[in-house]
Amino acid sequence: MGKTRNCIACGMPMTRPEDFPGGDATKDYCVHCARPDGSMQSYGEKLDSMTGFMVKTQGLDPGAARKLAAGMMSRLPAWKDLSRNSP
Repeated sequence: MGKTRNCIACGMPMTRPEDFPGGDATKDYCVHCARPDGSMQSYGEKLDSMTGFMVKTQGLDPGAARKLAAGMMSRLPAWKDLSRNSP
């Protein structure tokens, strides 16, 4: 595929066709940030997903995980222009 791209919504490196929704490498977001129809998840959907992922994989308290996820998301291209100071 050539150059590695990072998902605009979660930051995941996308290097293989299966990293993209439906294998569509024209998408700027990864398969984990896509809804079943291939469209990108909303801010709230992604925040909930990232929070759950952090709780499950890092054992964080849900409140702490949500705060951490919101902070990480605020630095990503898909969400940086949102004026959300608190999740």
